[in-house]
Formats: sequence, structure tokens, C-alpha cells
Amino acid sequence: MSNRIRVGILISGRGSNLQALIDACSVAEYPAEIAVVVSNVADVAGLERAERAGIPAHAVAHGTYASRESFEEAVDALLGAAEVRLVCLAGFMRVLSDAFVEKWRGRLVNIHPSLLPAFKGLNVHRRVLQSGARISGCSVHFVVPELDSGPIIAQAAVPVLPGDTEDALAARTLASEHKLYPLALRLLAEGRVVLDGERAVYRQVQNAAGELFSPGL
Repeated sequence: MSNRIRVGILISGRGSNLQALIDACSVAEYPAEIAVVVSNVADVAGLERAERAGIPAHAVAHGTYASRESFEEAVDALLGAAEVRLVCLAGFMRVLSDAFVEKWRGRLVNIHPSLLPAFKGLNVHRRVLQSGARISGCSVHFVVPELDSGPIIAQAAVPVLPGDTEDALAARTLASEHKLYPLALRLLAEGRVVLDGERAVYRQVQNAAGELFSPGL
């Protein structure tokens, strides 16, 4: 039986970060496997990506549920049925309730296209350009009830170039996201970073040979 950690991915659209995680998990020695993909929007490209990779994929259209709670119960049921231990948000465009976040506390992570805590929320690249910032980037963080405010697991810097447009900066940032998210998931799956109270704590762990190793981004 595989000892790879079982991961659920929540999406809302094309699933480019999902594809980066699918590619990472296709490597035999990678410590995680994607057990299920759930989209809150039907007929999106991300679901097709999952199906092509042989991953169970489900559309749970939020608009068909009477309440956010009933929608989240349906999502949680799919995660539970797939024996998921860790949930990654990958372009998931719904704000989750405090109850859902607390249930998955320390096992729920997100990627955001800025160097948090700067530029939380939407329209990130537009605001970066308007601010005159010379450096932007992306962050993987634990999810907490306050939007885009959880402890940071890993970050990557992206330069803001003269003459940049929103689309150009977004594309450059997305390329970094595709590298950062698999790295962060590896750290989580190997137990090299955990949520301890309100902090992300890095620690040494023992590998199969009994050797100690540290996170080392």
C-alpha cells in the first residue's frame, strides 16, 4: 500500500496549478498523490485535466445548494470518501466558512499571486502595477478564517519589469506558481512544515534510511 499522502484539490476553472501538481505527483518518489479533484463550477477545463490523468473529478456547483453550509458539506463528503488528508486550493474562487476552515485547520492550503501579506484579495497584478512595486511574487500559505492571512509556507519573488502589463505580470507569476506549489506540497507531505498555533514551523524529520534532513527551499 502506498504511504503517499492523499490530497484533494479544489478548483474553479482551467486548473493550471492543478496540472503542475498532477505532473509533480506523477513522479514515483513524490510524497503525495491526488485522490480527488472537486470544482464548484461545472464543465471547466480543470475537471478535464483530472479525468485525463485518471483522477476522480466531481463538479459540485455551488449555485445548486440552498446554503454555503450545504455546499461545503457536499464537498467535505467527497474529500472524506476519498480519504483525503490534505486539501489544496488551486484557483478555487469561493470563500470557505470558518467552520470548514477550522475542520481542516493545518491541512488546508492555498496559493496566492503576491508576496503576502502584500496585495491580499483580487485584482492583484493591477494593484501591484498601480503601486509602483518593483518586486511581486506568489505565496503558498495555510488557510485561516481571515482571507489570505494564514502563515506562509513558501514564497517566490517575481520581478516587475518596465512596461509590464497585467497579463505579462500574471503570466510570469503563474510560471513561478507552477514551481512553488509542488515544492510546498512536498514540504507538507514530508512533514517538514506544520501549522503550530499561528505559525508555520519548519522541522527536521527522519527519512526512510533514518537520516535527518531539514526543509531547505
